[in-house]
Amino acid sequence: MRTPASIGGHPIHAMLIVFPVGLLIFSLICDLISLRSADPTTWATVAFYTMVGGFIGALAAAVPGLIDLLSLADKDTKKIAITHMSINLVAVALYAVNIWLRAGSASNTGTPLLLSVVAVALLAVSGWLGGKMVHEHGVGVDVRPG
Repeated sequence: MRTPASIGGHPIHAMLIVFPVGLLIFSLICDLISLRSADPTTWATVAFYTMVGGFIGALAAAVPGLIDLLSLADKDTKKIAITHMSINLVAVALYAVNIWLRAGSASNTGTPLLLSVVAVALLAVSGWLGGKMVHEHGVGVDVRPG
């Protein structure tokens, strides 16, 4: 089923979401590297800025995602989409708190690290639900004969 938020038949949400997910996962990787690094401040700084970029990208990807959700007619698919969106909203809220905690300090241990781990786990669950919508329910898939 085609989505209204598309360019040339390609869903915008799917095009945009890879950037914030990649940045947010890389932010956690940088945090983990900083725990063993001789230069933890540099890695914590990289983690912070990739998190900010991922946060902004997630907000940008959410707009076409919401447009797509509002266009869904099938109840089962819409239920999955609402769960997908809800998990993403929680993850984005965790990242907002995480960014706020890190903004005043270079420290990325303790609560900020825990927030990153939980948020990446939420992204994994949400991504699985997004894939389920595409691969099992055909959301964003334009099936044309021939």
